[in-house]
Amino acid sequence: MKADVLVVGGGLAGLACARRLVEAAVPVRVLEMGEVVGGRVRTDSVDGFRLDRGFQVLLTAYPEPQRVLDYGALRLCRFAPGARVWKGGRFHLLADPWRHPLAALATLAAPVGSAWDKLRVARLRAAALRGTLEELLARPQEATHERLRRLGFSQGMVDAFFRPFLGGIFLERELATSSRKLEFVFRMFARGEAAVPARGMGAIPAQLSAQLPAGTVRLGARVTRVHPAGVELDSGERLEAAAVVVATDGATAARLVPACPAPHFNATTCLYFDADAAPLPGPYLVLDGEGEGPVNTLAVLSEVSAELAPAGRALVSASVVGAHPDIAALERAARAQLTRWFGPAVPRWRLLRADVVPEALPAEPPSALEPAHRPVRMASGLTVCGDHRDTASIEGALVSGRRAAESVLAALPARG
Repeated sequence: MKADVLVVGGGLAGLACARRLVEAAVPVRVLEMGEVVGGRVRTDSVDGFRLDRGFQVLLTAYPEPQRVLDYGALRLCRFAPGARVWKGGRFHLLADPWRHPLAALATLAAPVGSAWDKLRVARLRAAALRGTLEELLARPQEATHERLRRLGFSQGMVDAFFRPFLGGIFLERELATSSRKLEFVFRMFARGEAAVPARGMGAIPAQLSAQLPAGTVRLGARVTRVHPAGVELDSGERLEAAAVVVATDGATAARLVPACPAPHFNATTCLYFDADAAPLPGPYLVLDGEGEGPVNTLAVLSEVSAELAPAGRALVSASVVGAHPDIAALERAARAQLTRWFGPAVPRWRLLRADVVPEALPAEPPSALEPAHRPVRMASGLTVCGDHRDTASIEGALVSGRRAAESVLAALPARG
């Protein structure tokens, strides 16, 4: 297959780039080194369970996924709009009062921050919804912890709610991430829901790949060198094209394209357990409001989608901020913490898999989001895309892929 454009990397950004080029009738080839598309967004089958590579969700309000994905075909399964927070030896419901007004009194009474803190959440939400998304991403910014302090949130509210909730999204508990990302996240939660496809997050890249002509994606193709007119594979094979797009993770992009700075990364470790029964009913995100163990967030994913676990079993995802290679020690500490939460059934849970993802998400301190949309066209003539060139999110990956394609289209000679 002769291609005008070679896209190096079959993650979300590369697939989005290829999709836009196909829309423009430009022949394109995607070179993916792995055995499946998706990059960090993939789902594996383990003993009848479907495990994503670390805990991941799709925020349904993201504009770009709404444009390029068929949500109906993904059969999205939604989390409840709220969270259960472990605090003071029991779980407390913090519901979204705009969606569940009947739960507003219980939320107000929960010992997670003060009543004034919960009213300040409304102020933060209103600020996040004001103006356009592009205006939001261009606002003056500071670290999230500084913004929360200036908004008047108590330290108790920060520690019991914002630190675990945002820590699970940013993958850092110091809350050093830009306040632009804070408002971006609040905007997405206010306008939509957190969801997973019925068969796991890998359904998202699979759907994007299926939108491309047969033969567009070449798997097992490891690119070792790139230049503006072609690439070289580890086999020594050389492929030529009118344009090359590097759509890899940030570290690989920096190695292939030295002009592209390597991002710093936030890491995560996820423990997947097989349980006899759901330890907590309902499709809730569970937050550690006490900070006395390694588990930051937990979800019983089989309560969100029954298809993620065999009949009669429960799939429990326990997420930890940071990379923890000593899985045995981490498992012991996590089981001790979760036994305090759920009781004596926890020691009987079977560990299905531990995912250590050291480069899970590009870090986004204020300096990383200035500007929010980094240039995709390099001085060398190469084009680079990925969530490290945009917001570190599914939205950012897809947007950067489209921006890369449009940059290539603008530079290609006019087609007769």
